[in-house]
Amino acid sequence: MATLIRLLLAVLIPTMFVAGCESETPTPPGPQYGDQPAEPLKPLYRLAVHPLHNPNKLAEAYQPLIGYLNRQISDAHFELEASRDYQVYEAKFRTRDPEILLANPWQTLEALKVGYQVIAMAGDAEDFKGLFIVRKDSGINTPADLKGKVVSYPSQTALAACIMPQYFLHKHGIDVNRDIQNRYVGSQESSIMNAYLGEAAAGATWPPPWRLFQKDHPQEAAELTIAWETPGLINNSVMVRNDVPAAIRDKLKVLILALDNRPEGKLILTGMETARFHSADDASYDVVRDYIADFEKVVRPVEQKMN
Repeated sequence: MATLIRLLLAVLIPTMFVAGCESETPTPPGPQYGDQPAEPLKPLYRLAVHPLHNPNKLAEAYQPLIGYLNRQISDAHFELEASRDYQVYEAKFRTRDPEILLANPWQTLEALKVGYQVIAMAGDAEDFKGLFIVRKDSGINTPADLKGKVVSYPSQTALAACIMPQYFLHKHGIDVNRDIQNRYVGSQESSIMNAYLGEAAAGATWPPPWRLFQKDHPQEAAELTIAWETPGLINNSVMVRNDVPAAIRDKLKVLILALDNRPEGKLILTGMETARFHSADDASYDVVRDYIADFEKVVRPVEQKMN
């Protein structure tokens, strides 16, 4: 019971970050003098990662990459930016707030519209696929067994963990707008937990969060299984806003593409559940535009009003 309570708290209570403390010797007011010139402020570049995990887990996974970039690029300072859900994240890039994005492929298309550019793909394409997680004792054996039941997803705009699973169900004879109850629960871990707790007959997610859940919660994961998985597509993108200096953009691209060739880089990739970064550009995501067009014709608009 205690383990279950901790899991519920981790999923349902937003993580709060508190930083800063008072200096024992306050800085006196007025101008300060010294025999060394003041270090010039470095330009700040924020890497906003879409909600793969809750903010605490996201920091654990991606802060090592931020530290690495700060050590390697001396003329810039990088920070990690988390978002509490997909809608908040999408609002941020639509106002061109973060300088750097790690976006899912549908978000990539949306960010292209407002002036971001693709510089890399994060992970292997075959790892970008939807998973249906069910309890081993659920009695769910075929997609038809989901009729009349709840299916959970992180967000209606989560490509691998919602759009692709819903398209999969459509192709297996399920009208996702009438035959099942779609529940959008805010995060990947919440979607898995809905299946574990029996709140949903199936929870949709994708491989990296499922692998992390198995590591962090092996006892609970042992009661779950993958019922079905969708075909792959193309993985998340790394994007840079078009007003970031070319020198910074190019240094960033070189560093992340070389991570899998360095021992430190391999550790960073392991923590992010990412095999490697691949070179990519805007045109690499044309396949997603075609996929989304087909999905919206036969299933639903990607962005639709919630009841």
